[in-house]
Amino acid sequence: MLLPDYTETGLVYHIVDIVDLRNILKNGIKYDDKNTYETKYVEFHKFMDDFKPDNIPHWVMRQRAIFCSMNFGTFNTWHSHSVLLGVKIDIDNAWIANENLANEIYEPFILKDIDGFKYCKNYIDEIGMENIKTYWDTSLSFKENLKLRKDKSKGYDEEVLILGDIPAENIYPIAIVTDHRIINIDQCKDVYS
Repeated sequence: MLLPDYTETGLVYHIVDIVDLRNILKNGIKYDDKNTYETKYVEFHKFMDDFKPDNIPHWVMRQRAIFCSMNFGTFNTWHSHSVLLGVKIDIDNAWIANENLANEIYEPFILKDIDGFKYCKNYIDEIGMENIKTYWDTSLSFKENLKLRKDKSKGYDEEVLILGDIPAENIYPIAIVTDHRIINIDQCKDVYS
């Protein structure tokens, strides 16, 4: 684990593009307040939601979720020009799922309709559908996860689906990620002065 555990801090973590930071600190975070929502993710989220079983609460919808993490591994790959945020959440409106299962089918989902990549449709039909089933079958409420700690299980790369806006007062910048390093927010002034 790279960061202090939720049980110590009451925070989950969220990565944002540095150009979005001003707006986030002023207005908070909404699930659809970034350009990438429409251009990169909404259709994939709808696809995953279409196969959500009936035993998952109706309010759990990837297409309306803000995605956070309980923690990051020490070998996490960071996106340059990002900000790592600590976020206080309403745990009654949070759900845990295995991000690895969704990530394995994102690229084939995008590629399947592009000439030269039609074979990705077979991948989705075979491996992808099994991943989606396992994704939902192994998901659980945030509260239940705090008891079972699936997020600490080997191979379970959790994502926290936050269903509801995150107000600005519940958001805390932790670090700036550049091309060359990660700068703790407390060190920013020393580095950039």
